[in-house]
Amino acid sequence: MSKRLDPSWVVMESIENPQHNRCVDVFRRPDGSFGFEEFRLDPEDAGEWTPVSYFSGLRYASKGEALAEAARGVAWLALR
Repeated sequence: MSKRLDPSWVVMESIENPQHNRCVDVFRRPDGSFGFEEFRLDPEDAGEWTPVSYFSGLRYASKGEALAEAARGVAWLALR
């Protein structure tokens, strides 16, 4: 799990691009809110997913709302 995601957050869905070097995780927080974050996987990252945005601080009322906002905010995800 990325250092930017709190360990108490539960990843509900992880979506990778076709090249398997970018992903978006949609997660639920203990308070019931949802969020998402975009990550990259590059050789220099030693096999760790590295956050590339600061979406994880935003809060949504549902998983669907978080996914919709992720599709608006992450260009490659909108093209899937």
